[in-house]
Amino acid sequence: MHHTPLIATIVAGLVIAFVMGSIAHKLKVSPIAGYLLAGIMVGPFTPGFVADGNLAAELAEIGVILLMFGVGLHFSLRDLLSVRRIAVPGAIGQIASAVVMGMALAWALGWNPLAGFVFGLALSVASTVVLLRGLQGFGIVDTERGRIAVGWLIVEDLVMVLALVLLPALAEVMQSDGPMTWDAILVPLAQTAFKVTGFLVVMLLVARRIIPLVLHWVVHTGSRELFRLAVLAIALGVAFGAAVVFDVSFALGAFFAGMILGETPLSRQATEETLPLRDAFAVLFFVSVGMLFNPAVIVEQPLPLVATVLIIVVGKSAVAYGIVRALGRSHRIAITAAASLAQIGEFSFILVGLGVGLEILPAEGRDLILAGALLSILANPFIFTWLVPHRQEQTDPIEPPLDTKDRMGHIVLVGYGRVGKLIARDLLARQRPFILIEDQADIATAAKAGGLDVVRGNGVDPEALKAAGVDRAAKLLIAIPEGFEGGAVVQAARELNPGIAIVARAHSDAEVEHLEARGAGDVVLGEREIANRMLSLCAARAGRG
Repeated sequence: MHHTPLIATIVAGLVIAFVMGSIAHKLKVSPIAGYLLAGIMVGPFTPGFVADGNLAAELAEIGVILLMFGVGLHFSLRDLLSVRRIAVPGAIGQIASAVVMGMALAWALGWNPLAGFVFGLALSVASTVVLLRGLQGFGIVDTERGRIAVGWLIVEDLVMVLALVLLPALAEVMQSDGPMTWDAILVPLAQTAFKVTGFLVVMLLVARRIIPLVLHWVVHTGSRELFRLAVLAIALGVAFGAAVVFDVSFALGAFFAGMILGETPLSRQATEETLPLRDAFAVLFFVSVGMLFNPAVIVEQPLPLVATVLIIVVGKSAVAYGIVRALGRSHRIAITAAASLAQIGEFSFILVGLGVGLEILPAEGRDLILAGALLSILANPFIFTWLVPHRQEQTDPIEPPLDTKDRMGHIVLVGYGRVGKLIARDLLARQRPFILIEDQADIATAAKAGGLDVVRGNGVDPEALKAAGVDRAAKLLIAIPEGFEGGAVVQAARELNPGIAIVARAHSDAEVEHLEARGAGDVVLGEREIANRMLSLCAARAGRG
């Protein structure tokens, strides 16, 4: 039999991850915990089969690329600029505080200041995959809190790109016998700034025109297979090109590719086509992290390991919470940021690998980072579950629109996307009174500017439903595209008004079943309605013939 390490790594990683993830799900624990344990089982530090660690790491990088591409599809440039006032100072402040805490621990362990600096940097940056899995699990990627967390992460990635470029030059200066010069530091800094600027210019001026044109051409070919291939080629090609030509991270390149594609009408279709691959490779990321973990570090360095995990989980979270609150944001946003960023990941591994390779960070520093990463990733779903569900207890009160507190028998519309806008336009034309619930700030503001009665909030939140008068309404129309989130809206509305008539939309038979089980009276399945309409038109035309 031929030696096939790539196939063996993929098969072992996915099969054991499935088994352990299923057990974790059965125990009502996050599947991520199962994926990490699967990585430990196929890693070099446990008996039995050992997967190829280098191949697993590269496969995991594909998962990071596809994940960031998917985030970019839902994250417009306007969104990124809208959170700059909190994401930029927040990320920089958290990085600085983590570096100080890391240097303090390094000093206590007897390391030199440069080793402490690299160690602290590695502790400061959160994992893309873990953060997004946490946000997606609670359905808040597209909310203000989600945009702030993702923007924060993008700023961290930019800082890490700069650090990776400057670190070799800094190590050379620190290790040389000659005097330290500003040129040795400023020249790499200027080169990095030039490369990042060049990348942004190319993406915003060139790729912004070419990518939509290519995809529109592919759509007109009528080949779904070619469209799927085009989306993957854009995601992976832009990410790889950004890393090779401009020395920025794969994740950053993929994010901007997705953000540009997200401005076109094809973003939803692109999301659906990349979702299965994205999930599979994201699982391999967690398996690859588990493979790096050496359980011996728990016995050999227990106190330094505890200190490292406390810096990641408690120190960073406390700083993130304090910064967000100091910048005038609510407790809900602050606690979400704190929970999202209480872990480390991909960039941490790259930094410590470079630090050890340059001989400025001792090998025990790498072991502490890997163990701290695994333990913080393992703990993060529990932290998220523990902190984030209580966010509604501390939220600012949601006020109903003016002159609607006594409204009776009206319609409540949830969601102001493509379908919601069409429904709202028709209700206005018929002069039917309705109140809109929308959770995205910019969309809610635009709806208010258009003269609609708007409640700014999430339809899952009972307070938002109360503000919209669901308890006094005659009908509830759920126009959001996520059928399973719509089920939570249905359930919350039924508790407030058991007799309300509910109409929801769905994209699959599973979503239809879920919505009906939660109490939706009528569920509109887009594909089914299109088929029925086409058949009725065909019958009408045949009758006339």
